[in-house]
Amino acid sequence: MVIRPARLAPPLECVRLYDLESGLDGFIAIHSTTLGPGAGGCRLWPYPDMRDALGDAMRLAEGMSYKNALAGLPLGGAKAVLRRPEGAFDRVALFRAFGRAVERLGGLYVTAEDVGTGVADMQEVAHVSRHVAGLPRADGRAGGDPSPWTAQGVFESMRVAAEFALGRDLAGLTVAVQGTGNVGADLCRRLADAGANLVIADPDPVRRDRLAAILGARVVDAAAIAGVDADIFAPCALGGALNRDSVRRLKAKLICGAANNQLASPDIAALLIERGIVYAPDYVVNAGGIINVSAEYLGEDEGAVASRIAAIAPRVLALLERSAREGRSPALVADAMAEAAIAGAERAAA
Repeated sequence: MVIRPARLAPPLECVRLYDLESGLDGFIAIHSTTLGPGAGGCRLWPYPDMRDALGDAMRLAEGMSYKNALAGLPLGGAKAVLRRPEGAFDRVALFRAFGRAVERLGGLYVTAEDVGTGVADMQEVAHVSRHVAGLPRADGRAGGDPSPWTAQGVFESMRVAAEFALGRDLAGLTVAVQGTGNVGADLCRRLADAGANLVIADPDPVRRDRLAAILGARVVDAAAIAGVDADIFAPCALGGALNRDSVRRLKAKLICGAANNQLASPDIAALLIERGIVYAPDYVVNAGGIINVSAEYLGEDEGAVASRIAAIAPRVLALLERSAREGRSPALVADAMAEAAIAGAERAAA
């Protein structure tokens, strides 16, 4: 095992992971530990090269700092990204190697599931590290796959955001959902139950078409989803869905989805305001998963999770109302609120 730590830029620290035997190749990025250990999921993805992986790790870790702070969790921000090996590989060996790297950090980083990983992977990590969540529930404690909690928080946020931005409940509205993985599919089911009309896109035709058949959703190509005639756009895939091209094509007047890092660049927030599109900041609405992870790691029960999840939608509404009053992007308002929470903790510790 080779672990090469390298300070990138204060306060960010990055740990390079590489193990030829298991195929482990990636990074653990730790953005902040002011509020507690850096916490964030482990992503497994076929990155074209390690520069892409490093950039993703750093952006995601920063987002976790803001997400955890605004959710009121005693956690800092961090993220692990692993490059998926080409061809067949020993998944057990890879995640055992990753788990040993997590354990060597001595609690500085707490991992869990993310895109491309699941409960079984975290169980392998747990064989060699204590600093892992997203494990099967036991003894009434919080735990298990965090994606349903994420979907619930996004759904409840979308309901209040639709009332704020569109003056309507979700029934009869058209929602364009980009990505039908665990969270996206769960969100689609909740939206269908609420009477919304669905347009969905996903590069995996099997899971996309299966979901469409069950829910009666209209299927479009992934490249076209941003421009469909819809009331709400819900990015639920990878980051960067909101760029200059996609925002110019948007017909939706509300954006509320589960993906992290939805804004391809900071200037997109201003472009959304120019186009009169309301944006529910991603790390505010999608905090349900990390709330479940936090409760599991702290030994709390599902009641604590449910209580914190219930606070997400009111927080989103308060944020959107403040944004309207101040004439500022909701993204900037959310950042300011998160930064104030972190700064307050720094002052208290001084």
